[in-house]
Amino acid sequence: MYAVRDEITATLQEIRDAGLWKAERQLTSPQNAHITTTQAEAINFCANNYLGLADHPDVVAAASDALQEWGFGMASVRFICGTQTLHAELEARIAEFVGCEAAILYSSCFDANGGVFEVLFGEGDAIVSDELNHASLIDGIRLTKAGRYRYKNADLADLRAQLEATKAAGARRTVIVTDGVFSMDGSYAPLDQICDLADEFGAMVLVDDSHAIGFVGAGGRGTPELFGVLDRVDLVTGTLGKALGGASGGYVAGPQEVVDLLRQRSRPYLFSNAVAPMVAAGSLKALEIATASDEGRATLQRNTALFRQLMTEAGFDLLPGTHPITAVMFPGEDGARRAGQIADAMLEEGVYVIAFSFPVVPRGKARIRVQLSAAHSEEDVRACAAAFVSARERVG
Repeated sequence: MYAVRDEITATLQEIRDAGLWKAERQLTSPQNAHITTTQAEAINFCANNYLGLADHPDVVAAASDALQEWGFGMASVRFICGTQTLHAELEARIAEFVGCEAAILYSSCFDANGGVFEVLFGEGDAIVSDELNHASLIDGIRLTKAGRYRYKNADLADLRAQLEATKAAGARRTVIVTDGVFSMDGSYAPLDQICDLADEFGAMVLVDDSHAIGFVGAGGRGTPELFGVLDRVDLVTGTLGKALGGASGGYVAGPQEVVDLLRQRSRPYLFSNAVAPMVAAGSLKALEIATASDEGRATLQRNTALFRQLMTEAGFDLLPGTHPITAVMFPGEDGARRAGQIADAMLEEGVYVIAFSFPVVPRGKARIRVQLSAAHSEEDVRACAAAFVSARERVG
């Protein structure tokens, strides 16, 4: 073991030397637009708290009430004695919200994506996946014996070529898999055109809508609603850990028969504890609030547009888009180190952001991913842009 520890220590030092070390800053406050860390008080621009519901008093109250009524945890998987009426209610509400017949809860969306493919696709089938899909989709696909095809990000010509390859291979079932929003870029998958190709080739479509559910599209129903394809997307996965309260839990929504089969054979579902009752209750309340949050979604859009305008005027390199995820790019060999230095300097000025580098993003494409929230004020947004400018001057 000593030799192994020495090798691991050397690897860790290589990560530090390359400027790729990912430190975990500890918060000493609830998740919010304004937080405190062990280092400083700061405006928070790196959480997935898009609608500001993580500490919403009604969500907290619903979770607190459920803790007293339903207990702390289930201590069981769903099919043994881990299903309360809360879980069934939340599944039905999710299905209704995303426009599907049924939904099934998982401990996380990572588990949902890890549990859906092996059940539905096997040898003789084909999975056609966007190259920028989330790690959970990639890992879930790896668990199957289906043929794997990858297309360039949102590249419809390449998607067509891969679909033609699956047809030539005589695939039994074919599914196109894509994020609704690509989490490191803040860009949208062209779902309407993807569905057109799926119809042409007789393929299914699966969308992970984690970075859209609750705040994208009319009523916050996600990217399928935004692109007008609610009735054309076959399967939707998503999370309760971002806009919908930010706690934990994920889901797969789709046809009743698919959900029924997942309950029988999906390993992360069958062998993981049920979502905690207070999380289920808090998520139900968050979903209720999100459904009626037109004002919150409008505020989020204004904050996003203002931040992008200020940063563009200041000469920063932004990936284009309209999503609250705004990638501020620091390309090149030294980009990772520079992004990290700027993030550290910004925290000293009271603005909390995080630098992303390899392996989270490709080498040479380091960035600071800024995430806007409806809980941010206009003054918060302006303070963030000003901190970027100040930190750039200090770092050089």
